[in-house]
Amino acid sequence: MSNQIELRHLTYFLAVAQELHFRKAAEKLFISQPGLSRQIKQMEEILETQLFERNKKKVGLTPAGHYLKKEVEFIFNHIEKVERQLKLVGDGDSGELRIGFLGSAMQQVIPKMLLQIKEKYPKVKTSLEELSNFAQVDAVLKNQLDMGFVRVSRVPSTLEMKTVFTDTFSLVLPERYPMLTREFDGMERFAKEDFILFSQAYSPLYYDTILSICKDAGFAPKVSHKSVHAHTIFKLVENHMGIAIVPTSLQNGFQMRVKFVELKDIPQRAELSVIWKKEHTNPVLKNCMELLLEG
Repeated sequence: MSNQIELRHLTYFLAVAQELHFRKAAEKLFISQPGLSRQIKQMEEILETQLFERNKKKVGLTPAGHYLKKEVEFIFNHIEKVERQLKLVGDGDSGELRIGFLGSAMQQVIPKMLLQIKEKYPKVKTSLEELSNFAQVDAVLKNQLDMGFVRVSRVPSTLEMKTVFTDTFSLVLPERYPMLTREFDGMERFAKEDFILFSQAYSPLYYDTILSICKDAGFAPKVSHKSVHAHTIFKLVENHMGIAIVPTSLQNGFQMRVKFVELKDIPQRAELSVIWKKEHTNPVLKNCMELLLEG
């Protein structure tokens, strides 16, 4: 005989405690009345406590039985709540999504995705962390992030990568630069300018792409400053410390004394990709990835 209380004991006990009638409780449980009586007797022996007062006319709860009934009702309610919560988490309807991103992803892709998540999965919490490409790849590999928004040409084989936004590049000039936007006739005229770029360590692919844009125009850019923040780059341009080339969508949200010239006629494009681990265990991620890739 088992010397510890099991869940079935509590189920049987609660049925008898609610019905205060062994035959009715046995019918409710679809077991025989003698079998139910044996289970209750076994339970009382394990607990070394009498739970029911029995006589020929009626069944009643002892003080210990009354106490146990309240506790068992609480236990079953809690189990039911846990099961409901597990189903929600299992379905990806609640839980947490940890997102890494480059600043440029915050212009269009992430706000749209967050709105979709809020509408469809209001119980999902999101946390955001701005990190370099390398730091995001590392954090996703280590399960510190569920997904990242990066500009890289390749990722380790244990990660998935999908392009979510393709952007043109734009030249960033001081507001009073002696050239009207409509007069732009190619990058060649900027060969002697100082360039301000996102740092190579922050985004190697971006850095190499900007060099290739200049190379296609017949020059290697003189790089005067590097930064990891768009605001800093724009501020340096505003103060005539150089010019820059950035993904076009980065011009949104900044009120600064700079002007943008979209480079539509070059083959280079700024690709923003989402990365995530192939073998992930977060059900929330699956649902949110579907939203992102459908949208």
